[in-house]
Amino acid sequence: MSLLEIVVLALIQGLTEFLPISSSAHLILPSQLFGWQDQGLAFDLILNIGTLAAVIIYFRVEVVNMSRAWFGSLRGKAKTQDSRLAWWIIWSTIPAALVGFFGKSLVETYLRSGYVIAITTTVFGLLLWWADANAQQLKTEYQTGIKGAILIGLAQVLALIPGTSRSGITITAGLMFGLTRNAAARFSFLMSIPIISMASGYDLLKFIMSDEYVDWGALYLGAGISFASALLCIHGFLLLLNKVGMMPFVIYRLLLGGALFYILATV
Repeated sequence: MSLLEIVVLALIQGLTEFLPISSSAHLILPSQLFGWQDQGLAFDLILNIGTLAAVIIYFRVEVVNMSRAWFGSLRGKAKTQDSRLAWWIIWSTIPAALVGFFGKSLVETYLRSGYVIAITTTVFGLLLWWADANAQQLKTEYQTGIKGAILIGLAQVLALIPGTSRSGITITAGLMFGLTRNAAARFSFLMSIPIISMASGYDLLKFIMSDEYVDWGALYLGAGISFASALLCIHGFLLLLNKVGMMPFVIYRLLLGGALFYILATV
C-alpha cells in the first residue's frame, strides 16, 4: 500500500465510523475513482482497533462506571443508572450480533454492490432528516429503557446493509424514540464498543487462520491515524450536534448518494 492509500483509508475509517454518513459508501469511492485494491484483512483489523480505542478512551469515565455498576448488579447490588445503561447497551447489541453471525456471508454475497450502497446512503439519509425534524428530544441516554434499547438495537441490524451507516441508523432510531440529539449520539457511540469489539475479534480470528503478509509500518500508521481522527471526530460531533443538527449530514449523504450513482453509471 502507498502512503496516500494508508492515510486516506485510515481517515475514512476514523471519520465515517462515528459520523452518520456511512463508512462503506466512502470506502467504495477510492476503488471506483483510483482503482485501489482491497487493503487486506490485517489493515481492516487494525483500523477497527484504532476506532475502538478512540471511543473507549473518549468515554472512559462512562465505561468504567458502567462496568463497575454492571458487575455490582451481578453480585446483587442495587441497580443504578450506570448499571441500567450497561444492561441496555448489552440488550441493544444482541440483535445485530445474532444477525451478523448468521447472516454476514449473505449480506456480503448479495448486498455489497455499489448501487445498493448508493440507494441506502440516500434513503437512510432522508430517514435521518425526517427523524431529526420530528424529534421530541425529551430523554437522556439514561432514560432509554429496555424497550428503547431493543428498538435501537433492531435498527442497528440494518447497518449490516452497506451504505446504511451504523451511527446514522442508531441515531435515527434514538431520535424517533424521543432521545435528545446528544443522547442519541452518545448511546450510539457506547453501542459501538461491543459491536466493534466483536467485529475486531472476528477479523482477528480470520487473520490468525490466514497466511497474509503483514506490513507492520502500514499497520502502525493506519492505527494511529484512525485512532486520532476518530477521537477528534467524536469530540467535534458532540460539540456541534446541538448547534447544527442533522441537516448538514443529510445534505452530505444526498450529495454522496448522487455522486455514487453518477460514478457507477459512467465507469
